[in-house]
Amino acid sequence: MSDRFISADRIRDRFSKAMSAMYQAEVPQYGTLLQLVREVNQQESARDCSALSPEELNRLSVERHGAIRLGTAAELATMRQLFAVMGMSAVGYYDLSEAGVPVHSTAFRPVSEASLLINPFRVFTSLLRLELIDDPALRQRVADVLARRDIYTPRLRELLVLWQQQGGFSESEAEEFVREALETFRWHQQAAVDLPTYNALLAQHRLIADVACFRGPHINHLTPRTLDIDRVQQLMPEYGISPKEVIEGPPRRRCPILLRQTSFKALNEEIRFSDREQGTHTARFGEIEQRGVALTRKGRELYDRLLREASAQKFSDNAAHQQHLSAVFAAFPDSDAELRQQQLAFYRYRRNPGVAAQSGQDLEALIVSGAVIAEPIIYEDFLPVSAAGIFQSNLGSDTSSVSSGNPSQAAFEQALGCAVQDEFALYQQLQQDSLDRLTEELS
Repeated sequence: MSDRFISADRIRDRFSKAMSAMYQAEVPQYGTLLQLVREVNQQESARDCSALSPEELNRLSVERHGAIRLGTAAELATMRQLFAVMGMSAVGYYDLSEAGVPVHSTAFRPVSEASLLINPFRVFTSLLRLELIDDPALRQRVADVLARRDIYTPRLRELLVLWQQQGGFSESEAEEFVREALETFRWHQQAAVDLPTYNALLAQHRLIADVACFRGPHINHLTPRTLDIDRVQQLMPEYGISPKEVIEGPPRRRCPILLRQTSFKALNEEIRFSDREQGTHTARFGEIEQRGVALTRKGRELYDRLLREASAQKFSDNAAHQQHLSAVFAAFPDSDAELRQQQLAFYRYRRNPGVAAQSGQDLEALIVSGAVIAEPIIYEDFLPVSAAGIFQSNLGSDTSSVSSGNPSQAAFEQALGCAVQDEFALYQQLQQDSLDRLTEELS
C-alpha cells in the first residue's frame, strides 16, 4: 500500500467510534448502557487482574457490534464494498427464517489476529427475503418501495469508485468516507411510505416494516462487550433500563463459550409518514454481549444438541431459565483442559519464557509444566437462535405472519457478490498459526 494511504484498521476504528457517538446522541439510553458496562468491566478487571492482557483490555474498551437490515441484493453488494474499505469481510451464513424472521444474514468483520486486536468492530447484516411474504400484492408493493430508494449518498458512491481505483484512501479521503458512510446508518424520522402502507407491512411482519419503510437501514442496535453479563442484567433496572426477560445463549460457566446476549427493550419513536400522518415505530434498542471461546465443529454440534434439548422448556424468568440451562449444559465439559483434549474448542498457544521447556515433551505435557500457555481464542461471530431471540423480543410477539423458508446460502452469496468465509476455518488457522510459531520457538 502507498505510504500516503492510511490503513483499513484505522478507518474501521474511526468509523466504529463515530457510529457509537452518533447512536449515543440518537438513543441516550445507549450512553447509559455504555456507562454501566464500563463500570462492571472495571470491577471485574480489578477482581481478576490476570484475566486480560493490556492488548485485550484495549480491545474490550473499543469493542462494539452493530446490526443493520437491508432490502435488496444491490444494497448488500454495495455494503460489501463499503465494509471492504474498513478491512471487514463477510464471515458465516445465518438463516433466521426458521425462527419466523424473514431474513438471512452474514457478519462483516476483520479476520486477522492483528486487526481484531486493534478493533474487532463487526456488523451483523441481514437481507430481507421477499419470497417469504405470503401476499403477492404486498410483496410487489415492498419491492416497488425498495426499488425507489438509494441508501448511499452520491459522494459515497464516488469515494467507493476512487478507493477501487487507488487501492486506498489518504487521510482527508478517509475522513470524508467516514462522514459519508455514516449517513447510510443514520436514523430518519421521515418515513418513505404513507401510513396505510406502513400499517399493511407492519401487519405482515414488524421487521418488514422496519426494512422497507425508511430511507436507509438505520443502525438498529450497538453492542458493547462485558465481562459479566449476569451482573449487567441484574443492574440494568437500577440504571433506568428495562432488560429483556432472559439472557440468550449458553449458561454462565467457569470457561465461557461462544456468545451470551441480552438487550434493553426497543424504543417507541415518533414518525412522520409521506401522507403527513403521524405515528410511531418500534425497532431500535441497546444490546450487551459476553464472549467466550470459539468452538470446533465437534463442540458446536454438542452445543446445538444441548440447546435444542434445553429449548423444550420455556421460561420467562431469567433465574429459572439459567438454572434449567445450567442443568442441561452440565454435559458440556467446563475446563480448558477438557475442552482442549476433547477438541471441543480452539486455543492459541504461546511459549512461557519464564519456564524451561523439557525436550521430548508433547504439547499437553508442556502446558501442564507451564512452559506453554494455552489461551482461548475468542468467538468473533454470532448464533442464529440467539439473534432471532433478540430480534423477536424487540419486535413484539405478533411477528410470525411469514412463511418459514429454507436456508439459501447460494442465493445470499449471489446477492453479496462473493462467497462468505467459513468461520471454523478462520479459527482453525489462528490456532495452527500459533502452533507453527510455538514449534519454531521451541526448536
